[in-house]
This record gives sequence, structure tokens and C-alpha cells, in this order.
Amino acid sequence: MTLFLKIFLAHLIVDFLLQPDRWVRHKEMHKAKSKYLYLHVALHFVVTMLLLWDFSYWGLALIITVSHYFIDLLKLYATPLFKHANIPFFIDQLLHILVLYCCAFYGGLWEHTGTFFRQLDWGMVSGIVFLSFPAAIIMGKLLERMSAQIALDHDSLPNAGKYIGIIERLFVFLFILLGKWAAIGLLITAKSVFRFNDLKESNNRKLTEYILIGTLLSFGMAMLTGLLYVYV
Repeated sequence: MTLFLKIFLAHLIVDFLLQPDRWVRHKEMHKAKSKYLYLHVALHFVVTMLLLWDFSYWGLALIITVSHYFIDLLKLYATPLFKHANIPFFIDQLLHILVLYCCAFYGGLWEHTGTFFRQLDWGMVSGIVFLSFPAAIIMGKLLERMSAQIALDHDSLPNAGKYIGIIERLFVFLFILLGKWAAIGLLITAKSVFRFNDLKESNNRKLTEYILIGTLLSFGMAMLTGLLYVYV
């Protein structure tokens, strides 16, 4: 499990935190000829090795890197064949996680080196990283078709909703770790109060439903992650 969490964390960091939108657009346009495709998979090897911190696992990191290249390449060429572009995204992520699980299963456990790596709670770190930008991107994919049907307020701060969602998910994760479930209810209430006037003035039912679905999805994702950490 420790080995899986480390290589899964490396996947989250490189696939979501270290991959700018311009890299994604360049890969979609140039596919196998995109320089960012090769830079992206190279980063996977580097970050995986840094988190494993054991050179004897270079073969494992290489398998993950090569498989990541071919899965990403398959996604780039298969995406135009799908009516909804989000389907290849989720298939791509599922295949990556399946490869990571197989590598962890056959790789076995290993001895930690260094006091820092012995004491670090990789489950908590993975949960925190997942609930930041990876969860925000996944929510964006899930709500993409809904957001296209409503008129969003363009006068708001850039990416404000994304960062609000990240902060609220991290709070929920923290409250679950502390066993403070009542605080989660208080957080939902506080957000509802702040949103009430905006929704009342806009008188937009679709916007209200969109915000409600997004809020429940965000809180649900955070609670599920917290429960998995506590009980699994």
C-alpha cells in the first residue's frame, strides 16, 4: 500500500499539478510529434524516482513511464472518435491507476530510507494532493456540459470558484481526520448563506441547480477521500 501511494502521488503531481493547459493543447494538436508529450513522461520518471527515493526501483519507474507514454498516446488518437471528450479522459486515468496498482502489487514492499520518509503519512499526502487540483479538474470535466448551459458571472475573480472548492475540500478532509463532522455541516451552512443573496438576485434556477450540484459533488468527494483515509 505504501508503494502504491507513492507512485500514485507521483501520478497526481505530474498529471495534474505539473502539466499546464498549454501542454495539453499542444499534445492534442501535434500528438506523437509534441515535445511536451515526451517532457511529460520524463517528468513521471523523475518524480516517481524522487518519491520512491530508492534507485533499485528504477525498473519499476521505467515501466510506469513507458506505459504512461503509450496510454497517453492512445488517448490522443482515440479522443476524436468519441462523441464526448471526457470519456477518454476517465478511461485514460483508469488505465494509469491500473498500471500503478499492478506495479505496486508485483513490486512488493521496500525499506524506507531517511527519517523524513519513514514518518511521512503518504495516505494523507495523497489525499491532500488529490483534493486540490486533480479533484478540481475532475469536477470541471463532470460539470462541463452543465456549465455550458448557464450564464456565469464573468465579473468574478479569475478561477475563484476553483480555489474556493479546493479550500473547502481540504477543510472537509481536515474535519474528518479530527472527527468533527458537525463542523462540515457548519461549513455547508456558511457557504449557503454567502451564496443566498447572489442566487436570490439572479433568479436563475439553472445557476442555483448548478451551484448545488457542484457543492454536493465537492463535499462528497472530500468526504469519500477522508473516509477512505480513515478506514482503509
